[in-house]
Amino acid sequence: MSDRTRVVVTGLGATTPLGGDVPSTWTALLAGKSGARLLDEPWTEVSTVKFAARVAVEPSEVMERVEMRRLDRSEQFAMIAAREAWADAGKPEVDKERLGVVIASGIGGVVTMLDQYDILREKGPRSVSPHTVPMLMPNGPAANVGLELQAKAGVHTPVSACASGAEAIGYAMEMIRTGRADVVVTGGVEAAVHPLPIAGFASMKALSTRNDAPEKASRPYDTDRDGFVLGEGGGVIVLESLEHAQKRGAKIYAEIAGQGLTSDGYHIAAPDPDGSGVTRAVEFALKDSGVDLAEVVHLNAHATSTPVGDVAEANALAAALGDHINHVAVSATKSMTGHLLGGAGAIETIFCVLALHHRVAPPTINIDNLDPAVKIDVVRDQPRDLPAGQIAAINDSFGFGGHNVVLIFRSFEG
Repeated sequence: MSDRTRVVVTGLGATTPLGGDVPSTWTALLAGKSGARLLDEPWTEVSTVKFAARVAVEPSEVMERVEMRRLDRSEQFAMIAAREAWADAGKPEVDKERLGVVIASGIGGVVTMLDQYDILREKGPRSVSPHTVPMLMPNGPAANVGLELQAKAGVHTPVSACASGAEAIGYAMEMIRTGRADVVVTGGVEAAVHPLPIAGFASMKALSTRNDAPEKASRPYDTDRDGFVLGEGGGVIVLESLEHAQKRGAKIYAEIAGQGLTSDGYHIAAPDPDGSGVTRAVEFALKDSGVDLAEVVHLNAHATSTPVGDVAEANALAAALGDHINHVAVSATKSMTGHLLGGAGAIETIFCVLALHHRVAPPTINIDNLDPAVKIDVVRDQPRDLPAGQIAAINDSFGFGGHNVVLIFRSFEG
């Protein structure tokens, strides 16, 4: 693997329930703040779940109204995050035929679809927006970013439910490894805070119903966890070949070293109780990356706060990492951001990269009583310093359908 193209992270962008950009999100994350809050829409009066983790900064505060009208909310998030990431990377000069975009969404423009259907029923077909199809298609976020950047190496949208954002980043890495591109803008977004998705998730018993205390509802690994908190927003990063980045003197946050992809073949929504798919994904990622297990000091867990999923994941991680799991600081950041579905793996990748860059693991909040079945070292309440030297971090993401994606990042020393 020594002669394989190395891929590095040179730009970061996000809009999340904790902040309208990466710096504000990271500051709030380290401070242990929750982005969950009660919703004020009238439909919540009859909803079982009355809260979610909305973005901290509305797109209308940073985008022109005329642009917003032709973009679904998920596409707005993609444009906001991509513009920040591209600027953070220094707006690299790159041959457009060597520039790619891979931005995922687990659901796509569901708000547009449902809103336009309401218009169709109430006002008739002539009132339906001509932008409806480009706004509802799942590849809309990637397509709009690709058009703005004039990317011609390929614009792609992996869809694998809650693993989509992580899978997009892995796909982007492979675009550079295989020589298709020198620079790829990649990540994931989601905008599904709407009565129908919330009702659907609630009917599955997947959502927390802690309406009296939304900020305490997402509680990974706690004995009283009762489901996830629906979040929205997204994250975008810029990946480059190391050679391309060094030639232009780019700032490098970290190296993306490898990925592991598996599927459970078990159930459409429930995780495989034995976690073998997760274990295999971790093992494949370690092999693909060439990272020595001793380098792994941090892990951002999928940890959605569901009763079954958290324990299954923790057991699978322990099986994959063996006794070394006791030396890995595990953060469950959905305790603060909620679950961004297709955007989760992307913002959690950003958290992994920043953890390596700043040598600090974010905390996990809302753990009053750690589930005794969880045998991993969870970072609780306060950030934890990470060691000096060459270190690595793992980001794992899983999705309905049995999708397992594991990404490994390594600190970059220059």
